This record gives sequence, structure tokens and C-alpha cells, in this order.
Amino acid sequence: MTDANKRRTGDLISFDVPPGYDAEERLDKYLAARVDTSRTKVQESIAAGAVSVNGKSSDDGLKKSRPVEGGDRIRCRLLKPPPVGAKPEDIPLDVAYEDEHLLVVHKPAGMVVHPGYGHRTGTLVNALLYHVGARPIEISAPSDELDAGALGLSTVGAVPKQEGNPAVRPGIVHRLDKGTTGLLVVAKNNAAHRALARQFKERTTRRRYEALIWGAPEPPEGRFEGAIGRDPRDRKNMTVVSEDKGKSARTHYRVTEQLAHVARATFELETGRTHQIRVHAAEAGHPLLGDAQYGGARIRSGVNGGTRRRFFERRFEELGRPALHAASLGFRHPATGEEMDFTAETPADLQSVWDEVRRVEGA
Repeated sequence: MTDANKRRTGDLISFDVPPGYDAEERLDKYLAARVDTSRTKVQESIAAGAVSVNGKSSDDGLKKSRPVEGGDRIRCRLLKPPPVGAKPEDIPLDVAYEDEHLLVVHKPAGMVVHPGYGHRTGTLVNALLYHVGARPIEISAPSDELDAGALGLSTVGAVPKQEGNPAVRPGIVHRLDKGTTGLLVVAKNNAAHRALARQFKERTTRRRYEALIWGAPEPPEGRFEGAIGRDPRDRKNMTVVSEDKGKSARTHYRVTEQLAHVARATFELETGRTHQIRVHAAEAGHPLLGDAQYGGARIRSGVNGGTRRRFFERRFEELGRPALHAASLGFRHPATGEEMDFTAETPADLQSVWDEVRRVEGA
């Protein structure tokens, strides 16, 4: 990464923050995003004096809330987090379809798909485990294995294969971002998982998304192309990179309604890369409305007048997420071979924002 020169010597991790770094990020948040541990463990490490900035630790008054600045020299020996697991939680699930092989669920905004460092509870996996009546999952080592039959969800890729990978994802064939709503298929057994995963790999699934985007794409229907990989400036983000540094990605788009500053559009994925729609739309100059991570929560040039700018700021607050919804999902049933297609209505929050924008900007 280039937002800091990171080195590891035994248990010691060092970050040399480059001059000019001005993200105004708290120390605990900065470290939690860059090392394989939880934010709680980072905070405990800071309090225990195991983290220093420019030679000063908590013994010298170092606080977890201290902003990271350009030129900082950060040294840390982080306390190890407890093993990642997944407990069944009585979280309501909106199930669109279910049989002995799979489920199709509507994921709400704000729900993370699977547990990991920083998200140990409240995930879709926690809800699924409760739904199928499974026991808690406790992972003490990457080699731990799970019994799919006893669990009630597939175990292909369900537990980490190596140290430093905290993901626990039984049943999860594909993912949606935390802020994205819509349809997601879950496998109940390993045969179903492998058959579904093969369809995603061979690009025979059908996935359509709805979004609100800034600007007016030209032409109003087309395709975004560009390999996607980690952003070297901030490893939490993805970006368009050269083919040798990322994975090829293709996104088809179509504007369904155009207003003065915002458009309603549909996207269809030919590939399925992390943050693909958000990255391609932003790269084309049309980030998703409300997508703070990729520039969509900044008022665009051309939006003049304080009243109009405040209007959009209120819409961002109202939405609180990127304006993206997985509206339809199609695949071949892994056991019967039947073609299955599901649709999900536009969620109320996204529809409300669009209605308000239409009212102000005029259809």
C-alpha cells in the first residue's frame, strides 16, 4: 500500500505514513483497516501500550482517537483477537424462495453478509444459522472443517484456509455489499453450492441492479470495461487498474430515466468483482448517489445554489448508503435444472429519494 510503508518484523508491525496524508482518520480506525484484527483489539492494544506513534504510547498520553497525520511513525504489537465464529441469531429473514437445496433471500441495507473481524454478529450468516436451526460455529484454526449435513448450509469455502483470513461464510455463494439491498442465493448443501458457483464462474447467471447515479451517461446505453483491483492508495477501496494488476470486469448499463443532475439506471453484470458497479460507474464519472467511498456523496459540479445543494445533502442523509439494489436474479436450479428467476421491488428508501429528486428536478 502507498498510504503507508508497512513492514512486519516478527510480531512488530510498522507503518510510516507518507507526508501529505490528510484523511483525518482516527488511529484505531486506521490500524483496524490495515491489519488482520478487530477494532476492539486495536483499542485494547493502544490502551495496553502496545502501540506507539512517533515513539509515544498510552503511557505518554496516546489516545485511540488521535488523528493519523502525514509523517507519523506507527509501531504496534497487536493483541490477538479471539477466534472468529458464527452464532445463530434470531434476525428476521425475508425469504423469497426455499427448498431443500437453496434459499433466495432479500438482503436489507446495512447487513454484512458474513462474520469477520469487526463484524462478528448481526450478519446474514448469523440469521441463516438460526433459520436452519444450526449450532454455533467455532473456528479455532484455519484447518477446522464443518459438516454440511449437520449444519444445514453448504461448507464449501465456509472456513478460512489460512491465517489472517477471518471470514466464516457457510452457504454463501456470492455476496452483496453492506449497503446494497436485494436478492442473494444461499446454498444448503455442498452439491448445490458447487453447481451454483460454477454458474457464477461461467457467467450464466442473470443479475440486474437498479441504481441512482450522478450525471448523464453518454451514450445512455452501453458497457463499462476495465480490470478491477485494490486501490494502492487505500487498500479498503477498489479501482480500475491495468489488466496485469487486476481482474477483468464488464458491466452493462442502461439509463431508464434522466433528470438534470441525476439518472436512474439499470446495470447487468457480466463478471462479478468486488464493488464492480460502484467502481465502474465512478470511473466513468457517474458515481452512485450517496456512495461516499467512491465520490457519490459529494455534490457534483453544476448543482448550483445553496438550497439545491442542501436538498441533495439531506437526500444523502436520508439514504445513508449507496443507491444500489439487486433487483433481479436468475440461475439454473442446481438439482432440477429448472431456470429460476426472482425479482425484488425497489426498496422504500431508494424509491423515496428518487421521487424527491424527480419532484425537484422535474421529469
